Amino acid sequence: MNSNHEDFDDETIRKAEESVERFLKNNYKDIRTVDFEKGDYSTPMGGMVISGIVNNNKEATFSIGIDYQSNFRVGSISEGNEFPEIKEECKERTCDY
Repeated sequence: MNSNHEDFDDETIRKAEESVERFLKNNYKDIRTVDFEKGDYSTPMGGMVISGIVNNNKEATFSIGIDYQSNFRVGSISEGNEFPEIKEECKERTCDY
């Protein structure tokens, strides 16, 4: 399996993580901290995925697919069991980030 440095450079990873953190804090309730998992950022199809936890809760996990070629927009999200709720105003459409 490829390492993240073979697929994505440090600057790309940094920009993706910044975008993910803004997305989470702007669209979900009570997100105080975002901790990113280090490792392989590539998907089998060549995309980019950023994973981690929020609020130091190991059950509040996330895995977010990033479109790194289109301004680091969030394409998809998978949430763990104790992930915070989405903000009411962000349910119908994604809030800006």
